[in-house]
This record gives sequence, C-alpha cells and structure tokens, in this order.
Amino acid sequence: EVQLVESGGGLVQAGGSLRLSCAASGFTLDDYVIGWFRQAPGKEREGVSCFSRHGGSTYYASSVKGRFTISSDNAKKTVYLQMNSLKPEDTAVYYCAAAAVSYPFGVIYTSRGGKGFDYWGQGTQVTVSS
Repeated sequence: EVQLVESGGGLVQAGGSLRLSCAASGFTLDDYVIGWFRQAPGKEREGVSCFSRHGGSTYYASSVKGRFTISSDNAKKTVYLQMNSLKPEDTAVYYCAAAAVSYPFGVIYTSRGGKGFDYWGQGTQVTVSS
C-alpha cells in the first residue's frame, strides 16, 4: 500500500525555520517525482517544490525560491522541505505527493497545483506569526 506521511509542521515566528518531512512507503522513491504543495484557507492549492532522484532535479515556485530547499534521504525513504526565512504568507497546510511521471511532467503538474499526482499525504499545518 502506498502511503505518504508528513510531519514537522508547527507555529513559528516570521523569519524562523521549519523542516517538513514526508515519509514514503509502498513504493520506490526513484520511480516517482515527489512534490510539496500548500493550501491556505480560501485559496487554491499551490505547488511549492518538486524533486526527482534521477539527476537530482529540483523545482521551486517563485514565491519560495531561495528560501525553501527540497532534499531526500533514500535510506529513510523520506523527502524533506527545509523552509527558512518564513513569512506569514507561508501559513498553510502543507502536503507531499508522489507522481509516477518523468521530471518535466512533474514540474508541469506541480506548477498547476498538483493535478496529476497519484498519491497524497494527509497534510501538516504550518503557521507563521508576524
């Protein structure tokens, strides 16, 4: 059974940092593009970043570029999202998802809010106070 479990969310002051984790089971990370998404109340889901182990390619939305970093630990089957210099507008529920597609398609799906991703986690809340 494919499963994605996020953790690491919480409350942090503006300028602070958090590291989100996405623990994967039931599939091989190498075969999937892993994406991070977020959804704030009343807003559409936004693609934040995605990653492919093939070549280590990464994508970041312009809103987080230079502040967020996606990485993975294959031995732990875990993908991380390091979030630095957090802003109140980063407040949202963050989700990780997996897509059995090539990296270019993963970027397209991520930039379009995740439509096309096959598996989703339950989400973790990130709240940034001003």
